[in-house]
Amino acid sequence: MTDSLLRITHPYGRKDEQMSAEGGTKAIVAALLANTGIAISKFVAAGITGSASMLAEGVHSVADASNQVLLLIGGKASRKAASPAHPFGYGRERYIYAFIVSIVLFSIGGVYALYEGYHKWHERGHGGELELPQVAVIVLLVAIVLESFSLRTAVKESNHVRGNQTWTQFIKGSRSPELPVILLEDIGALVGLILALIGVGLSWITGDILYDALGTFSIGVLLVLIAIVLAIEIRSMLIGESATLEDIAAIEGAIKQDGTSQLIHLKTLHVGPDELLVAAKIGIDRSETGEQVAAEIDAAEARIRAAVPKAKLIYIEPDIPRTDA
Repeated sequence: MTDSLLRITHPYGRKDEQMSAEGGTKAIVAALLANTGIAISKFVAAGITGSASMLAEGVHSVADASNQVLLLIGGKASRKAASPAHPFGYGRERYIYAFIVSIVLFSIGGVYALYEGYHKWHERGHGGELELPQVAVIVLLVAIVLESFSLRTAVKESNHVRGNQTWTQFIKGSRSPELPVILLEDIGALVGLILALIGVGLSWITGDILYDALGTFSIGVLLVLIAIVLAIEIRSMLIGESATLEDIAAIEGAIKQDGTSQLIHLKTLHVGPDELLVAAKIGIDRSETGEQVAAEIDAAEARIRAAVPKAKLIYIEPDIPRTDA
């Protein structure tokens, strides 16, 4: 009877998690392939032209490609089966690797671009003019096209799970880190390419590398800002976020659906992007038998899992509601 009164469900099958993560994986792979090719072309163009903007963009693309590798590693690590040492599984591995992406790689790309912009600024008048700037322009235009395809994939996959949320709400409210990271990466990459194109183009037209330096500096500021936004959002995930308001409402409705279960309090926690812990205390009638209470808990669990499939861990505690004298 005790096992029935405090019911714990922890199915180890990951089919639902894999399906929800599939869109993120597609977006990651698309971005990885695009950024690898773009990085190579940028470094070649930077070597030919001497453009600081192109060099900063090359480092940016390497950082982005490294980000995507880390996200893939985190996704694989999160699928390890729960163990006695980690009874709630490894779902938060995805948060850990996403946090590394936001802090280390974005910041490295941003700080390096700021340094290159400063360095190029001091080269003015000392033989730092661009050579064959048209090569850089061609590479940047091609990169913009490729990056646009990568962003299109991220947007398409995000729309499958975004629902009626605005993009800001989706990025702030998402419990899965991959798609928001890739979206911000791709948006940052496109804006960075445009800034580099403007800088190189103006330096080509005017013969003054000041514009190339300013473009490089702008790229650095952009990357640092993106790093800060991502760090704030993923920090919240690492600390532990509750279910969304929609999921909480669905769980409450599932518990109360039979008309007999009284919800005293409910707490939820994401132990991974696609794995939700639900802890609830329900009120029972003091006249109910142990068998009736166990059946009531079983039915409530089944309704919760049907309403919110990501509710993989469910703890339900029965109690007798107190009444004021």
